[in-house]
Amino acid sequence: MEDHTRSIRYPVETPPEGIETIEIAEGILWFRLPLPMALDHVNIYALREDTGWTLIDAGMNTRAGRTLLGEIMQGPLEGRPVTRVIVTHHHPDHVGLAGWLQSEHGAELWSPRTAWLFARMLVLDTQERPDPRNLTFLRRGGASAEMLARKAEERPFNFADVVAPMPLGYRRIAEGEILKAGGRRWEVRMGNGHAPEHATLWCLDAPIVLGGDQLLPSISPNIGVFATEPDGDPLAEWLASCGRLARFADEDQLVLPGHKVPYTGLPTRLSQLAENHYGALERLVEHLGQPRRATECFGILFKREISEPLFGMALAESVAHLNHLWLAGRATREVDPDGAYLWRST
Repeated sequence: MEDHTRSIRYPVETPPEGIETIEIAEGILWFRLPLPMALDHVNIYALREDTGWTLIDAGMNTRAGRTLLGEIMQGPLEGRPVTRVIVTHHHPDHVGLAGWLQSEHGAELWSPRTAWLFARMLVLDTQERPDPRNLTFLRRGGASAEMLARKAEERPFNFADVVAPMPLGYRRIAEGEILKAGGRRWEVRMGNGHAPEHATLWCLDAPIVLGGDQLLPSISPNIGVFATEPDGDPLAEWLASCGRLARFADEDQLVLPGHKVPYTGLPTRLSQLAENHYGALERLVEHLGQPRRATECFGILFKREISEPLFGMALAESVAHLNHLWLAGRATREVDPDGAYLWRST
């Protein structure tokens, strides 16, 4: 396969730290908020308005995140108000402080409809013990009896743990809409796969794209199936999105992603993001020459050992690839005596 990495460039290789901001384009400040996980940051972009700032995404609702954002608002953002938050998608590291900015600072929330509905629903759904469907999903994936017994007694992750309460009301952004932010016009183009109805913003006045997690450099976003839609095929949506967005991409666009650092070379990156999964699917088809549980596909898909903190995301991505093959007629599945799916190439 041809090596395309030389066409991807990183204009700023050292990201901002702490309360530091970088003016990554005229009128656009880039800073980071901390995340309590292996991917330890999320990028936030502040677009200068006449009366304040528009923020692109909002980090997680943690004490460290709220404190740092408050310091940045008083420091680099000059004490001017955050008047609007545009959330690209519903994941907690992007929507976590949106409600806090609404209720404590009077910001408007702009969001895709699906993102707002998911976030508001999930923040109201608090569980002390796992829903039985979550345990069934783990069993179907091949989780051990010991893990299932332990998970049944543990408090699961709750969206509300890291997402601030979201007051009623938002302003919808939709596919094809042209909105104004930071003195520029931006066209909304939706992606799917990593999150349903994920907004990307393509500037009509300068070669800039606000890419969220749909257009990450150097890492691939998680494409996962969960107990909420266990037979879903988000991978098909992801691959379709890569192809559709590629029609609008050119080499000179500065992509401002949700994680890692800004880059140019978007056509190559979109090709890589699709090819990564096509390659994984072909490895998986060969691996499924013998019946396999989803957990027995980790090595072939991720090429490394998966520790327990990463088990849930690894299982979600494995099932996404297996479902894609199954729904395309390239694999079959049946339930083994332990209640796990056994997958096999057709």
